[in-house]
This record gives sequence, C-alpha cells and structure tokens, in this order.
Amino acid sequence: MPLQETAEAVNQVMSIDKMGAALGAGLAAIGAGIGIGQIGGAANEGIARQPEASGDIRGTSIILAALLEGVCLFAVVLALIIAIA
Repeated sequence: MPLQETAEAVNQVMSIDKMGAALGAGLAAIGAGIGIGQIGGAANEGIARQPEASGDIRGTSIILAALLEGVCLFAVVLALIIAIA
C-alpha cells in the first residue's frame, strides 16, 4: 500500500508541474497581448500628435512588437519544454 500511495503522490506532482507550465504559457501570451496593445495605443497617440513622424513611429512600434513577441515565444517554448520533460 505505501508504494501505491507514493505513485499517486508522484502523479499528482507531475500534473501540478504540467498545470504550472500551462499557466506560465498562458500568462506569457496575455502579457504579450497587453504589451502590444500598449505599444499600438502609444503609437496611435504619437501619430495623432505629430502626423509628420508617422513613418518613424510606425517602424519603431513594429520593431518593439516583434521583440515583445520574441520574448513571449521564448516563454511559451520554455513552458512547453517543462510540460514535456
């Protein structure tokens, strides 16, 4: 009986580990969405205030969004590696 209880405890720990990895991936995606929303809002506000700088603002916001997506992708891949291992 003690061996069976130990096996059940290990299974619970493994499921908690996978749940934590899924939660981490979800939070990374939510954080990226919030960040890109703030970048877009600030870019629109900057273009509205200074329309002649729209090209520079647009290019900078695209670069910032790409960097943010790279961080999010790294976090999601890391969470999936944790879930698989």
